[in-house]
Amino acid sequence: MTDGEADGGAPEHGPEPAGDSDWAGWTHWRGDHFEDHAGPFYHRIEPDGSIRCGFRVGPQHINGQGSLHGGAMLTFADYALWALAEVTGGGSGVTVSLNGEFVGPAHLGERVEATGEVVRAGGSLVFLRGRMEAGGRAVMIFSGVLKRARR
Repeated sequence: MTDGEADGGAPEHGPEPAGDSDWAGWTHWRGDHFEDHAGPFYHRIEPDGSIRCGFRVGPQHINGQGSLHGGAMLTFADYALWALAEVTGGGSGVTVSLNGEFVGPAHLGERVEATGEVVRAGGSLVFLRGRMEAGGRAVMIFSGVLKRARR
């Protein structure tokens, strides 16, 4: 039980419905302090069972050229990898590798969404790949390997 649960409040870590009407039906993962600072990021389960992740580009995400910063894209890609891995049973762990190819810009105010797939899930390693888009345009192709914590 977390501190928030002990006093009858919401848990400090875990999924919670998005409070922003722009993201109605989406979930936010509460309690990752870096993602809370870098995002907010959201995800939802699509009707076909796949996972879709999203965020809106804010002023804090913009680089000196006026477009979405590559570091923000990679941070969101890492979030998306973990959301995509939830379909394999999720759990905690660490990112072993994260690769990204920047293929186009995203701009202030645009909604960025990511989809992808689990390529292979073994006992402790999960291999994934995904695609990030803004306004229907590809902005990044990414892949990664996650290592699940032992249960």
